[in-house]
Amino acid sequence: MTSVRTGAAPVSADPAHVRRTASSGLKITALATGFVMATLDVTVVNVAGATIQRDLDTTLTQLTWIVDGYVLTFASMLMLAGGLAGRIGAKTVYLWGMGVFFLASLACALAPSADVLIAARLAQSAGAALFMPSSLSLLVLSFPDKRRRTRMLGLWSAIVATSSGLGPTVGGVVVSAFGWESIFLLNLPIGAIGMLMTHRYIAAADSRTTKLAVPGHLVWIVALAAVSFALIEGPQLGWTAGPVLAACAAMTVAAVLLTVRERRATHPVMPWRLFRTPGFSGANLVGFLLFNFALFGSTFMLGLNFQHARGAAAFQAGLELLPMTVFFPVANIVYSRLSARFSNGALLTLFLLIAGVASLTMVTISSSTPYWVLALAVGIANIGAGIISPGMTAALVDAAGPDNANVAGSVLNADRQIGSLVGIAAMGAVLHASSDWNHGAAVSFLAVGTAYLLAALGAWQLIARFERPTTRSTAL
Repeated sequence: MTSVRTGAAPVSADPAHVRRTASSGLKITALATGFVMATLDVTVVNVAGATIQRDLDTTLTQLTWIVDGYVLTFASMLMLAGGLAGRIGAKTVYLWGMGVFFLASLACALAPSADVLIAARLAQSAGAALFMPSSLSLLVLSFPDKRRRTRMLGLWSAIVATSSGLGPTVGGVVVSAFGWESIFLLNLPIGAIGMLMTHRYIAAADSRTTKLAVPGHLVWIVALAAVSFALIEGPQLGWTAGPVLAACAAMTVAAVLLTVRERRATHPVMPWRLFRTPGFSGANLVGFLLFNFALFGSTFMLGLNFQHARGAAAFQAGLELLPMTVFFPVANIVYSRLSARFSNGALLTLFLLIAGVASLTMVTISSSTPYWVLALAVGIANIGAGIISPGMTAALVDAAGPDNANVAGSVLNADRQIGSLVGIAAMGAVLHASSDWNHGAAVSFLAVGTAYLLAALGAWQLIARFERPTTRSTAL
């Protein structure tokens, strides 16, 4: 007896649709691998911090440099990397960055001392700076349709967030089983797969005869290095110590030189004209205060708090962080559906408020605070952050336009990494100055909650108020 099927065939049965979906998945995976490695290293190192301190006999200041030195080089080179991508092609620079990161990760795993590890981390972050802006640029060029690009941004963010969310747990497992060196060896298979898939599935982007503002970039690097030195060494040496005051003076001189140079330059380091667009400025404000001041600053603090204040081993600390981060990638995927119904400005404002209020509930943290209360508060904040991440990126891309994708990605990532640099250094300073670990955590949560609320105000004033009403489809 022959069965009869009625109705139209499902869309997923269409061979062309299946091929298009498979192609999109391969492209997204290839472009996410770089981001996965970069974010994985930040979160995993947070959990491995106590083990690195013990095995390499490092101070808290050296540990902060292991984390923040990475961010420093990353942030200072991002604008230069964006210029290189425009000049010689985003795909080429992306593959260069992946190769440098691959080799530097191996050097990190073999480092015999804290100083060598810090140097290898600087090289690692130089590679990350090369591929990060190119990743966003290639994604925009690969998906020119705005609706499809928005969905891909949600999926792209979810892949990255999954690695970030699982990073502490994976880090705790591998550190406990194989030592801290293994967290850097994780990058080797990921990097190899990413380079092969990018070479095979990502089309080369056109290069342009863009002149690189090398002098401006050098001054930019000096300014960021001076800020980092002052923030990291200040708590250890004292804020009035000669080296710290010298760093502050260098930062001031570099800032003045950069300002004068940018006002006169034909090819400025920063695309100031884009900041005239409220949505572009708003997305960068959210990027600084959320990613990474609040998010990575709090993760750095919690990784140490669990191990020092609560006596957890690296493996246990990783497991305890999992409930706080596991919903982050799920929220990235949920964003794709919410973005079909609500504007980016409305979503950013609402979920930044939720993250801020959740974080501020922990300003009374003490040794008697139950773990589940802490996990619930941070988990809710991270759910909000999971919606905010792709929403912020989509708002930036919409404001900048596809033609400015390279430079927009560079600016956003530089802004985010400066936020991370300041956030981690600030948390390190708070912990160094606090009477105990719980007092340091309370002050940190106050700073994080305030940052989220300030970002919510910025999102409302600069993004939501200027968005044009549009008819949004509910279909994905």
